[in-house]
Amino acid sequence: MMTYKMLVLDLDDTLLTDDYKISERNKARLMEAQEQGVLVVLASGRPTQAIMQYANELELAKYGSYIISYNGAIITDTKNKLVIFEQTLSKDEIHELHDYSREHHLHILTYKDNQIVSDTESKYIDIEKDLTGLTINKVSCFKSEINQSAVKCILLDDPIRLKDFESKLKKAKQHLSVAISKPFFLEVMPKGIDKAASIQRLAGKLDIQPEEIIAVGNAGNDLSMIEYAGLGVWVDNVTPELRDRANVIVASNNNDGVAEVVEKYILK
Repeated sequence: MMTYKMLVLDLDDTLLTDDYKISERNKARLMEAQEQGVLVVLASGRPTQAIMQYANELELAKYGSYIISYNGAIITDTKNKLVIFEQTLSKDEIHELHDYSREHHLHILTYKDNQIVSDTESKYIDIEKDLTGLTINKVSCFKSEINQSAVKCILLDDPIRLKDFESKLKKAKQHLSVAISKPFFLEVMPKGIDKAASIQRLAGKLDIQPEEIIAVGNAGNDLSMIEYAGLGVWVDNVTPELRDRANVIVASNNNDGVAEVVEKYILK
C-alpha cells in the first residue's frame, strides 16, 4: 500500500460541515495522521486569515505544516507565520474584471486591508462575509478604491447565470485563471494560479512526489489538485458533473468523509 506523506484538504463543503465546523471524528483522525508524520495542508479559496482558526484547531504549526489560501495565490508556513509564495492580480487586471462585471451585470468583490471591497450589495457578497469573517467595505467607486494589486476577485450571481459565464470568462480572459468554488462564486486568479500549481510548488520544496499526495475536495476549484495528486478524492457532495474525475468518492462533508480517507489510506 502506498505511503502518503501529504494530505491536502479543501475547507468549505469538504473538511467543514455545513455549519463551518471540523467534526470530532475528522479532527481526531487528522491529529493521528499528523502524529504519524503526514503533513496536513489546508487549501482553500478563502483569504489566509479566514483559514487560520482551522489551522490552529488542527495545530498545523506544531507539525510544521502549511496553508494554501486564495485558491493557490498565497502559501503560508504556519510554523513561522511566513508567506513563502504570493502572486497577485495587477490593478489593471482587476479594473478590467470590474468593467466586465458591469457590462454583464454581475457583482464583483476583491480584498484590501483585510476587508472585502465591493461597490454593490448582494446576498452572495454577504455569504463571503459570513464565510471569511471579514467586514465589507462598500465603496462608491471600485476603481479608485482598488489602486493596487490584489490576490483575487470573485464574480457573483445566481448559480444558473454564473455557470454560463464560467466558459465565457475563460474565453474572454485567457490571461487569467478562472474557476467556480461555490455555485454562486466565480473566482479569478492570476494565470497559472490554482490549487495544484501551489501544491506542486510546496511539494517540490519538501521533496514530496505527486504519488505521495492525497487531495480531497468537492468543487471546480479543487479539480486541478484532484487530478494532480496521486490519490484524488471527492466527498460525496461533489458538484455532479465532476463526479467521475477523481480516483475515489467518500462520504459527504457532513458525514466525516475526510476521516474515512485517513482511516482507509493513511492509518495503517
